[in-house]
Amino acid sequence: MHAKSGIEILPISIPMPDNRVMTIHPTLLWDENSLVLVDTGMPGMLPSIAEQIAKAGFAVDRLSAVVLTHQDIDHIGSLPQIAGAHAVEVYAHAADKPYIEGELPLIKFTPDQRAGLLQSLPPQTAEQFERYYAPGAKIVSHALQDGDTLPFGGGVTVIHTPGHTPGHISLYHTASQTLIAGDAMVMRQGQLQGPNPPVTPDMDEAIRSLAKLAAFDIRKVVCYHGGVFEDGPNRTIAQLAASGPKQD
Repeated sequence: MHAKSGIEILPISIPMPDNRVMTIHPTLLWDENSLVLVDTGMPGMLPSIAEQIAKAGFAVDRLSAVVLTHQDIDHIGSLPQIAGAHAVEVYAHAADKPYIEGELPLIKFTPDQRAGLLQSLPPQTAEQFERYYAPGAKIVSHALQDGDTLPFGGGVTVIHTPGHTPGHISLYHTASQTLIAGDAMVMRQGQLQGPNPPVTPDMDEAIRSLAKLAAFDIRKVVCYHGGVFEDGPNRTIAQLAASGPKQD
């Protein structure tokens, strides 16, 4: 029996071309009226997402909304499959909306990368992806701003944390004091770290974004890449924000 509202992390493993396995961590929020997925993985991952939702005790048919923390392909990839199978509202920050909707090219996804990805997908999935992410698409039904509050899972606050992308957001789940960080931070070998420099176009902005998180009492951080960090997150985030970007 589930509580009336809550949060669940959905670990999903992705085989990589170099025989590594990358694990990502979309998040599920639920209450009596909604079942909401935060981020959607790579294209073609709906079966894996549905499996994890079922393990959490829910039916994927209950999905009512998707919140995208930002425009990167490993966060928006399976949205076409999900939206094609389920009637979902889509939430994203206004600054990333034109990229998600095809008005502007994704800032970290080159035409060659797009072509290579589409070639690797089953034809139906590739066609669905191309049709969905096309200029003129009306994908984002709710354009978010910093400080917006959403009722999902008992209540979450939208925190605009740009730098990794212009419209990157993190979400603070008040009831559990959990920060859904997206790619604003990563966790490596059990340590919470700042954003990954090679895929963060504006590191200075990204570090400044971390300072905004100090206003929240955080017990747990969910990093999309790395998982859950619970060892004094407020202290660690303050240190990361104060240290400035690391030089390679």
